[in-house]
Amino acid sequence: MNHIDSYDFKEKRALIRVDFNVPLDDELKITDTTRIDAALPTIRKVLAGGGSVILMSHLGRPKKNFENKLSLKHIVPYLSHVLDREVKFADDCMGESAKTLSATLKPGEVLLLENLRYYEEEEGKPRLPETATEEEKKAAKTAVKEKQKEFTRQLSTYGDCYINDAFGTAHRAHASTALVAAHFSSDKMFGYLMNAEVGSLNKVLREGKKPFTAVLGGAKVSGKIQIINHLLDKVDNLIIGGGMMFTFIKAQGGKVGNSLVEDDLLQLALNTLEGARMHGVKIILPVDTIAAAGFANDAETKLVKAGEVPSGWMGLDIGPESVALFDKILQESQTILWNGPMGVFEMPSFAEGTVQIAKSIAKATQKGAFSLVGGGDSVAAVNKFKLADQVSYVSTGGGAMLEFIEGKVLPGVAAIEA
Repeated sequence: MNHIDSYDFKEKRALIRVDFNVPLDDELKITDTTRIDAALPTIRKVLAGGGSVILMSHLGRPKKNFENKLSLKHIVPYLSHVLDREVKFADDCMGESAKTLSATLKPGEVLLLENLRYYEEEEGKPRLPETATEEEKKAAKTAVKEKQKEFTRQLSTYGDCYINDAFGTAHRAHASTALVAAHFSSDKMFGYLMNAEVGSLNKVLREGKKPFTAVLGGAKVSGKIQIINHLLDKVDNLIIGGGMMFTFIKAQGGKVGNSLVEDDLLQLALNTLEGARMHGVKIILPVDTIAAAGFANDAETKLVKAGEVPSGWMGLDIGPESVALFDKILQESQTILWNGPMGVFEMPSFAEGTVQIAKSIAKATQKGAFSLVGGGDSVAAVNKFKLADQVSYVSTGGGAMLEFIEGKVLPGVAAIEA
């Protein structure tokens, strides 16, 4: 495996997998450029080294071979602006334009390929009508896997070296994220973003200084149970907030009213608490909650003990006593991992717990803790309250980060390290 800093890009065409899966408004203008901006250092490194760049990405989940609203051509104006040069565009990642433009690319030039997912070969999954029989599904899957080999081979012909800088899709074994790397046995590497993501996660999970505190939120225990189990032999403290807290509270005999609970996981919650005790890990649950009479921003609210939510009411955020309890633990921590909001963050009435945790983690970071924040709502919180530069690292990869924390091998990472 090469390192981007020591590789000679002079007169080389660098095929770079980026994550330009950005949100577009009704006028097809980019509303959040974070993912594009994150890839710029890698692109600029290649250009500064005398190379040219072929960028490939997906956008959304196309159902057919062309959907205008999911075309990467809408990215070109912004990309041209920030790179201060005309970005060429191939209107079909497998077409003649891609072949010709990549073959004639000169040093300093940038080419963006059209949405990879217009082709089912990128994901290796056939697009079939719902009426398809099991036999038809099986035959189609075999056929698309066969076609994927040629799709991957053609992508590989566009570049002299391959860089994966798309951590957000590193957990997918797709043609452009995992398979194409095999065509560049001695000319493949991570981009700066991938290096930073993998390095920061390793710093937390493998090299984290003690005390190590993980803060997990979000709606359901089922979505985080693998993470919880994988963290039990690594962390000292595990703070649990969000809707998932009520499954743990009910499992221990607390009253949760109409709060979100996964009744089929009550025993699992008890087993997790017991597992934590055996590992010497403290699981800290909220002690109070903002209860609401309904699931609405303007619903009537009252502050109650976490295990005493009245019948008909639901807990939608953690209360001030919980915030103070969590803050004390965070200020004594040297390593912090945060994934998931403390309440229904989308509604301003129930965002305060998440905001306060964000501020608390920023404060602990200023005191010397290493903090990693990941997951949509957690990232949204630190960005909304302008705290992103006050934590150590903000991960761009939601699903990829979660699978890394769960201990899974990410195909996009393994393909480069192979």
